[in-house]
Amino acid sequence: MSYDRTVRLATVDFAAAVTAVRQALADQGFGVLTEIDVTATLKTKLGHDMEDYLILGACNPPLAHRALEADRSIGLLLPCNVVVRREGDHTVVQALDPGTMVTLTGLDALQPVAEEATARLDAALNALSPS
Repeated sequence: MSYDRTVRLATVDFAAAVTAVRQALADQGFGVLTEIDVTATLKTKLGHDMEDYLILGACNPPLAHRALEADRSIGLLLPCNVVVRREGDHTVVQALDPGTMVTLTGLDALQPVAEEATARLDAALNALSPS
């Protein structure tokens, strides 16, 4: 099972790509609760240089509420992580497939939440890709 939903952007401006991802997520009702700059962290803690790599913890409060009502432990899989990273001359944007919640928990009650989250994340990712 693939656990990601991915788009590749033909952009060299990483900061512009991150701004576009934040806007696309916001347009679908997701706020960014956390931001982890993996590049800076590994450089500071380990002296390791790597390409731009950012993890955004995106949350859609109504969907998170519904998921938590179905399973209090689902917080282990929240928020929806979205990775923005450089790969050569492209920027890759990846989101964890919300269907993973259903697969990992086996709870049918999470299926409608996962389906709506998938539709919203797909809409955000599609908004980033030129048609």
